[in-house]
Amino acid sequence: MDYIPEPTIRPFPDFNAVEDATLLRKAMKGFGTDEQAIIDILCNRSNSQRQQIKEAFTREFGRDLIADLKSELGGKFEDVIVGLMDPPVEYMCNQLHKAMEGMGTDEATIVEIVCSRNNREIKEIVDTYERLYNRPLAEHLCSETESSFRRLLTLLVTGVREEFNVDSDKAREDAQSLYDAGEGKWGTDEEVFNKVFTHSSHAQLRLVFQEYKNVSGGKCIEESLRSELSGELLDGIMAIVECVQDKVLFYANRLHKAMEGLGTNDVTLIRIIVSRSEIDLANIKRTYEKIYNKTLISAVKSETSGDYKRALLSIIGDA
Repeated sequence: MDYIPEPTIRPFPDFNAVEDATLLRKAMKGFGTDEQAIIDILCNRSNSQRQQIKEAFTREFGRDLIADLKSELGGKFEDVIVGLMDPPVEYMCNQLHKAMEGMGTDEATIVEIVCSRNNREIKEIVDTYERLYNRPLAEHLCSETESSFRRLLTLLVTGVREEFNVDSDKAREDAQSLYDAGEGKWGTDEEVFNKVFTHSSHAQLRLVFQEYKNVSGGKCIEESLRSELSGELLDGIMAIVECVQDKVLFYANRLHKAMEGLGTNDVTLIRIIVSRSEIDLANIKRTYEKIYNKTLISAVKSETSGDYKRALLSIIGDA
């Protein structure tokens, strides 16, 4: 589904980097911290403007803004503000690295980031990841995942998707291949699923999904995937399906999942709100309200508190 992306954060008019840097220094200097001043500035400037503030802060005061923020703030509020200060691609790389470092692997974060992006976005992440961590992303992913899920991620990060190709005959052929590899046989040939879902353009995959209903006797692709695949591979391919059909809904659902039930997945909540704020967070807000019959603002208010809550609400915006 194509849409016109609407951000919640836009470049601040009458922007003055030195003025903002001075106000931030004042907010952190001496005893105590003026958290509201930090929110008012950093949650209402574009990322490009924040980079200019960071440079002005060093130039004017000989200090590192990120280091000062980290020493003055704490907890989830710090995660939001420091996340906003990262250039967007570096922020995604940091999130991927955190998902893989130490004991255990956060596959849900990997799926959300890798399975939702186009070739250009993936290439930027791949190049930046190696620069930041001196390690190829594909190699790190391979060391943390296994079997067909590893293969899916490898295909995605190597950018094999033919993004502008649409062919109705090929769609019929691929739909038949998917059926034959799953519903039409005993067992599942996961490699066929990986190939179709990583090579075809999103427009092509929409045709494949339509054709699949014809070859499967009316079954939708999601139903077949759930019966044929499992675990991380199912999560990864379902994420691709959701993004092909409606990327805004994909993120709205992820936000809802992060806040439903007992406890809150703050890492996911912060990552989606920060990373989509200058892309399509306004679209996500509207879709969230339509699907879940409550505003994203009210959901976040009920799940968060203090400066952390105020920062997120400022990014989401009241409009």
